[in-house]
Amino acid sequence: MKRTIGQIASMCGGTLHAEADAERMVEGVFTDSRRPQSLGLFVPLVGERFDGHHYVQQIVSERGATAYLWQKDHGAPPTVNAIEVEDTLEALQHLAAAYLRETGVSVVGITGSNGKTTTKDIVNALLGTTFKVHKTEGNYNNHIGLPLTVLSMPQDTDILILEMGMSGRGEIRLLANIAQPDVAVITNIGESHLLQLGSRTEIARAKLEIASGIKPGGLLIYNGDEPLLPQVLAEPETVKPEGLKLFTFGLAADNDDYPTEITSDGEGSLFITAQSGQEAFRLPLLGQHNVVNGLAALAVARHFNVDSDHIRKGLSSLKLTGMRIEVVKCSDGLTVLNDAYNASPASMKAAIQTLSAYKTGGRKIAVLGDMLELGAEEKQFHEEIGRFAAKHNIEALFTYGALGALIAQGAQGTMPTANVHAYTDKQKLIQHLRSYLHADDIVLVKASRGMRLEEIVDALKNGPLQN
Repeated sequence: MKRTIGQIASMCGGTLHAEADAERMVEGVFTDSRRPQSLGLFVPLVGERFDGHHYVQQIVSERGATAYLWQKDHGAPPTVNAIEVEDTLEALQHLAAAYLRETGVSVVGITGSNGKTTTKDIVNALLGTTFKVHKTEGNYNNHIGLPLTVLSMPQDTDILILEMGMSGRGEIRLLANIAQPDVAVITNIGESHLLQLGSRTEIARAKLEIASGIKPGGLLIYNGDEPLLPQVLAEPETVKPEGLKLFTFGLAADNDDYPTEITSDGEGSLFITAQSGQEAFRLPLLGQHNVVNGLAALAVARHFNVDSDHIRKGLSSLKLTGMRIEVVKCSDGLTVLNDAYNASPASMKAAIQTLSAYKTGGRKIAVLGDMLELGAEEKQFHEEIGRFAAKHNIEALFTYGALGALIAQGAQGTMPTANVHAYTDKQKLIQHLRSYLHADDIVLVKASRGMRLEEIVDALKNGPLQN
C-alpha cells in the first residue's frame, strides 16, 4: 500500500496530530517493532504482555518509519507524523477494508477445519496462470494477519486469496466483513476447536460466518459431503448476502462436482471430475482428501474463467506451504511423508489412508502424536485413530505424547503389541526409529503443531539409519 499520511488517516478513521505532514508518502504497514520498515506505517498494537507504543519513538527516529498510529488513551504522541485513533487494532482493520474498496480487487476467502491452506495454495497456482494474484502467507489468517496481508498487496493485484482461521464464534464474521469476498470456500467441518465451541454444529456455524461478508450475488463453494453446512445455511440466524450463489463439491455423486475416477502414480493423484467430462488432471499431492481440496480450487478457477490448459499448467507448478504431506526423500533411501503442521481426527484419518494407499515395496510406518484442542472427547478421538490405523495396512505404529499414548492403546486391540510403540521422550523415539527403519520403508509423521514433530522429520532426513 502506498498512500499519504492524510489519506491513511481518512481511511482508518483517525485524525492527524498537529505536527503531521499530511502529504508525506507512506509505503507499507507493519506491527512488529523488531522488523521495522523504512518509510512504512507502524501500527503499535496493545496486548496483555506488550504494548507497541513503547517503541514508537525509537522506530520513527532511528528506524525510518514515516508515520504511526497512536491510541488516544496513551496521552500525547511522542513525535511527528502521528495519526491518532481510538483503537490501533480496529484502525488497522478499517485501513485494510478501505484499501480493498479503493483497489477494487476481486477477493477469494477460504476457511474450513482442515485443508484451507492446501486449498489456498492450489487456488493460487491455478489463478496465477492467468491473473496477478496475492495470497495469505504462513499463518497470517487471523484478525491481525489478514489485514496485514491485505495491506501488503500490490495495487495492481487482480485477485486476492485470503485464508481465514478462527478459534471461536465471531472471528470469521470479522474477517469476512473486512475482506468482503466475491467467492468464499468452506473446505470441511472437522473436530478442531471442539474445546472452544463444544459441538460440530457450532463449528459449522462459526465457519459459515464467512457468508455474512460475501458481496451481493457472490458465490459460496462448500463441501457438500458435510450435512451440517446446508443445515446451518437454512437457519434463519445465518446471515447471507442477497443473490448468494451456491456450488458444492465432494466425493458424493450428488455434489455439483465430484471425482468420477482417482488413481495414484506414487507421488501424485490423477483424477477426472463430473465437471471435466473425460479430461484428466494430475495433482502433485497424495490422498483423496487432497483431490477434494483440488475440486474446491477448480470451482474457484472456473468461476474466474481459467481454461483447462491453464488449470493443468497451474497444477504442475503447485508449491505447498510446508509440512502438509510433503514427500521427503532421504539420502539413505527412506521416504518420509511430512504432515507435521497440524492434526485433527479427520486430517489424521486422511493421512493414514494416504500412507496405506502409497505404492512402495517397503513397510508402512506411522509416527503419530497428540491432537490438541479436542475438548471432552479427546480420549475417544485418540483411541479411534489408533483403531483406524490398525485397520489400514500399517506395519508399525509409533506415538508421541500423553494423548499419543491413547492412539497406541486404541491400536493394540488389532495390531500385534510388539508393533506398537508409545513414547513421551522424543529423542528416545528418534533413536528407536533409526534402529527400526529400513531404507525402503515409508514413514508418515503427523501431529498437532504444538508437538513439533518436524524435529523427527529433520532427524530422519539428516541422520543415517542404523539398519
